[in-house]
Amino acid sequence: MKLISQFVALLGAAGSMCISAPAATLFLGAYPNFVVVFDEASGKVTDKITLTTGLPRSLRLSADKKLIYVTTLDHTGVEVVDVATKKVVNKFVLDNGNVRYRFAYGLVPDPTNKILYTALTQMEKKIDRWDIGLPKYSVIDTASGKITKTVDIPAADRSSLRGDARGGGLQISPDGKYLYQFRDRISILDTADFKEVDKINLTKADFDGESMENIGFGATFDSYTEPGQHVALFTSADPYVHNRLFGLARFNLNTRNINFTPIGPAPQGMSGLQVTPDGKKAYTVIQSGNQGNKRCEFWAFDMGTNKISQTLEVPCRARFSFGMSGDGKKLYLYAAGFEIEVYDAATLKYERTWDMGNDLTGPMVVVQ
Repeated sequence: MKLISQFVALLGAAGSMCISAPAATLFLGAYPNFVVVFDEASGKVTDKITLTTGLPRSLRLSADKKLIYVTTLDHTGVEVVDVATKKVVNKFVLDNGNVRYRFAYGLVPDPTNKILYTALTQMEKKIDRWDIGLPKYSVIDTASGKITKTVDIPAADRSSLRGDARGGGLQISPDGKYLYQFRDRISILDTADFKEVDKINLTKADFDGESMENIGFGATFDSYTEPGQHVALFTSADPYVHNRLFGLARFNLNTRNINFTPIGPAPQGMSGLQVTPDGKKAYTVIQSGNQGNKRCEFWAFDMGTNKISQTLEVPCRARFSFGMSGDGKKLYLYAAGFEIEVYDAATLKYERTWDMGNDLTGPMVVVQ
C-alpha cells in the first residue's frame, strides 16, 4: 500500500495547531426512544435524552456544533438537542392523519438553524391502498415544524437518493445559498428553488496528470473537519486496468475547489476512515469474505512515512460502525448492540467494553 505525500500536505496544517484534545462527549441513538450521552473521560453514560417522537434514525450536528438534529421513525419526527444542556429544545412530527412521510435523503440545516433541507416521500392512505408519491426536495421550517416547500426531483437524479444516516451526501454553502449533492457528480442547487445552477462532473478527473474514472463519494469524514469544507471518502478506478482506489476528497464549499488524495487499493469492504486530530495517523477497518469466511482487520497509516504502519485482525461483527475518540487515542466498534468495544489506537489491541445500557441504533456524534 502506498500513500502519496500530498495526503500529508492536506493534513499538516491542522497537525501543527493540534497538541492535545480534551475528552469528548459521545451522543448515540438507542432503542427504543433515547439519545445516550456518554463521557469519554469517566467511561460512563451520563445522561439519556428521552425522545417523544419515536425511535432515533439519524443524528446530524449543526454547523456551529451547538445543536444535534435527530430524525425519528415512528411518525417521521425531528427532535433538536442542545449540546450544552443535553435537552430537547424543539420537536415536531411531519405525519398528519392519513398522510405520512419518509426521509428519502439525509437532512441538512441551514447556517441559521432555521431551515432544514431534505428529500421526502409522501404516502397517503386511501380506502383500499397506500398511494406512494415520488420523492421531492423539501424545505422544513424548524419554528413551525411544517413543510413549507416541495420541488419535484428530476427522474435522472432519483436513483442517487439514499437515506444517509448523517445526511452526508447533502451539504450547504456557508452563506446558505446553495446545496451540494454528492454522487458520481457534484450537483449545485439553488436553495430558493432547487434548480441546478452548476455541476462538477466526476466521471473523469485528473490525479496529478493521471486520468481516473467512476469516482463516487462515500461516507462523510467526521474525525477531521474544517469550517467550509466537505471531507469524505471516495473510490475510483483507473481507465486502463480498472484497479479500484480509495482516498480522501476535500471540497471547499465557498470556492468549489476539489482535491482528491488517493491512498491506495480499495479493499472488498471498508468501514470509514478516521484521522487523528494532529493529522499524523489514519485508521480504517477493512473487510473481506462473507458470512462465516468474513475477515476484518484494522489498518493504521503513518502519515509521516506514507506507509501502512500496522495491521491487526479484529473480530468481525455482522454489522457495526467505526469511530474514534475525540483525542484520537482510542478506536471504537459499536452499533447493532449494547456495547462499544474500545481499542488502543497505538497498538490496535482490545482494551475494554463499555456497556451503554441500550441497543444502539445508529451513528455516533462526537463533540469536544
